Amino acid sequence: MSQLPIERVIPSLIDKLRTHSQVILKASTGAGKSTHLPLMLLKENVITGKIIMLEPRRLAARNIASYLASLLGEKVGEQIGFRVRGETKVSNKTRLEIVTEGIMTRMIQSDPELSGVGLLIFDEYHERSLHADTALAFALEVQEALREDLKLLVMSATLEHDALKQLLPQACYLESDGRMFPVTTQYQPLKVNQRIVEATESSIRKMLDEEKGSILVFLSGASEIRQLEDRLRNVSSDVIVAPLYGQLEPKKQLQALQPAANGKRKVVLATNIAETSLTIEGIRIVIDSGYERTATFDAKTGITKLEQKRIAQSSAEQRKGRAGRLEEGICLRLYSESQYQQLAVSQTPEIESSDLSSLIVELTKWGVTDPLDLMWLTPPPDSNMNQGKELLCLLGLIDQQGKLTLKGEQAQRLGIEPRLATVLLQAKALSNEHLQTALHILPIIEESAKSIKSNDLSLHLSVFIDGKYPKQHYYQQRVSCLAKLMEVDVDLHNVSLALIGETLACGFPDRIAIEKGAVGHFQLSNGHGVQIDEIESIAQSEHLVVVDLLKGMQNRSQVFLAASLSRTSLNTVCASCIFDVEHVDWDEKSGRMIAEKRTYLNKILLSKERISSPDKNKIAHALLSMVKRKGLDCLGWSSTTYSLLLRLRCMALWMPEYPLPPMNDDDLLSRLDEWLLPFMNGVNNDKHLKSINLKDALEAYVGWENIKLLNEYLPTHYVLPTGTKAAIVYDPQYEPKISVRMQEVYGEADSPLLAQGKKRLVMELLSPAQRPLQTTSDLAGFWAGSYREVQKEMKGRYPRHIWPDDPASHAATKKTKRHFN
Repeated sequence: MSQLPIERVIPSLIDKLRTHSQVILKASTGAGKSTHLPLMLLKENVITGKIIMLEPRRLAARNIASYLASLLGEKVGEQIGFRVRGETKVSNKTRLEIVTEGIMTRMIQSDPELSGVGLLIFDEYHERSLHADTALAFALEVQEALREDLKLLVMSATLEHDALKQLLPQACYLESDGRMFPVTTQYQPLKVNQRIVEATESSIRKMLDEEKGSILVFLSGASEIRQLEDRLRNVSSDVIVAPLYGQLEPKKQLQALQPAANGKRKVVLATNIAETSLTIEGIRIVIDSGYERTATFDAKTGITKLEQKRIAQSSAEQRKGRAGRLEEGICLRLYSESQYQQLAVSQTPEIESSDLSSLIVELTKWGVTDPLDLMWLTPPPDSNMNQGKELLCLLGLIDQQGKLTLKGEQAQRLGIEPRLATVLLQAKALSNEHLQTALHILPIIEESAKSIKSNDLSLHLSVFIDGKYPKQHYYQQRVSCLAKLMEVDVDLHNVSLALIGETLACGFPDRIAIEKGAVGHFQLSNGHGVQIDEIESIAQSEHLVVVDLLKGMQNRSQVFLAASLSRTSLNTVCASCIFDVEHVDWDEKSGRMIAEKRTYLNKILLSKERISSPDKNKIAHALLSMVKRKGLDCLGWSSTTYSLLLRLRCMALWMPEYPLPPMNDDDLLSRLDEWLLPFMNGVNNDKHLKSINLKDALEAYVGWENIKLLNEYLPTHYVLPTGTKAAIVYDPQYEPKISVRMQEVYGEADSPLLAQGKKRLVMELLSPAQRPLQTTSDLAGFWAGSYREVQKEMKGRYPRHIWPDDPASHAATKKTKRHFN
């Protein structure tokens, strides 16, 4: 009788599946949800029709299928089958299919009613893969619109229960325990300056000395695993050190999964591939580094960045759950308990950090223009959606309205990444040589052998052609699969190393690179800088097609896979992305106009040649560009013209009821085409710019009616009682002001008003020697108050001038007392 914890909830689960269309199952690691549960559903004939179970990883899909088939005493492909990229083992007897990598989505696309399918299982849904989210969104719509009888089972060890209940409000919820034995958690944070590999090695050796049982070690990536494997070569002969990661050969993966032989212990060095769905026999101890390596897509550059990050609490619990299945276990965490508390509760959904071009193709095929028309646990971000649409337009797979083109329809049917689908379709249109080259190089691009250190795709392909590529059989199977999709036979003799770059360019038009300065430094056609190891032969190339790169520091990315591209091939296959621009601009260093015909590949400048007679309109706009760079001060502003500008700004601020066009510097610079360009006839250089009549330009810009109002309400001068015209100083930040000798405003009872009475004219009153005596906007108050003190002082200093006792009623004058005698 099974001792798996899931056994206790299976009767209830079977009952719920018979009466409900949606079920949520939370079952901890080791409960048996991925293995025992599907088998029981088959044995009890709970489901009418086939069961499709989605797994997030190929290794898990294959191993679960193998394990279940062995329990039935069958080969894989009979009652239990699987479909993964490049490999399918199913038959007309198959009742349970374990699928991965978007295959469930393609099943729904090809048959929306899912004929013959009774149940869809979404295993390990907490990993929140893009494929799982997409397939669930489609399945919910199928269930609602076409198949009320279709049943959905969403299960995981660490489900976001509340969020899922909102997405599936009608679903039944069940929970199962996981581990059968207690697991003790120990915390051992790294010492200062201690490296993770060094700390992990020390912990492994200590556990081997002090504890019994096999050990599962979680590290962030294959590089750390290889380092640690090398450091553990001198452990006892009864200890087997087994790596486990996605790129590893199947035989070595199997060695990590199988139980150790009698009298032996096993140390499995794994990435997060071992967190879920894989049964690793005999593990009693887990050592958790607390890190994982995750890929984050940058929608601005279209480039992915691989980062080592702290895991989430949900992952930490998953890792811990690998211990204690057979007896009491230990989980040693190489971080502190407080660090654990600071970890994110759950993983970031893949949909938030991925290239969504494939998703857009699937949504468009499904007939969805707005992703929010479907039900998502996490909706796709707008930035990633927009970037994906731009790429698909560039590839010619969707049109400007977002609909699939004929080429896009064909690409969707191929079921591979949009870039690679474009390569295949274009290669077929070019020649059989191009197509055969594409068929053989694409599997390498999908999953290159990391043991071949070269970044040069031609080297990878030559090794493959020689039959010496790692996992050669797998790659040959994948070539055959692609050839079947393209309805052609595999023909190795027509593969051409010289055509790799030309074949790939149409699928990576934004990643055509041109050499830039130092050896190994290139610029992509999207403007992003990349570099390749200078010891690589292709580092000397003039042009590259970059197919795999990761964003690094200082805004430059590292190239991992690329192919050389000749200029002839570039002009042939990228003709639609190459264009000429007549470039005219003012060169401030040389003080002359530069006129060139420039040839671009997207954002890359390929070549340029001088133009002897550039278009006059382009010359004018080149000068306007110079003005925008240097600012309005480079124009010929006279004091009169600048005063007009200030008056207009004051009018806009003080009299908003008379609408003027925007008058600040930024607005005038952004609207040079409107007010300055019409007055630039015959202007060919910076000196001519200074001769433009800016007064006429500004008056034309604001209109004659507004100029009349300006002159009426904000005049340039104020006429004093003596007839003197005093210039009014305007500034939007201050009150309007004049400077005038005090004797010339005798007889003025109060300060004059401007701007329809909204502003008082500030008067700076001067002595006969033009020195400031008083500044006031309240002339009446000054006459009645502090004038007495000024009068007293001025009578002694300037006795020949008139200082009346009643200045408000005295006649204004420019003269001394002598002229009144």
